[in-house]
Amino acid sequence: MRKIIIAKINEVLEQTDRSEQYEDIEDCAILLQTGLDSLGFAILVSLLEEELELDPFQLMDEPVYPTTFGDFLSIYERHSD
Repeated sequence: MRKIIIAKINEVLEQTDRSEQYEDIEDCAILLQTGLDSLGFAILVSLLEEELELDPFQLMDEPVYPTTFGDFLSIYERHSD
């Protein structure tokens, strides 16, 4: 799951003309410091939904706003079972 999410982050960064590219992202990395803005995150969730046929944010009873990459990854891992 980690590799898929990082690949999609890189795809969004490229689409939005950002120069950042990641081979890995530490779990403690702050999402807002990855180079993605709110539109970038919306695109990321959309691309992940296409890839995984899953949008965990729609499955949640209460909305959660992840702040770190580890939080974001954990949400996808919990709902991909």
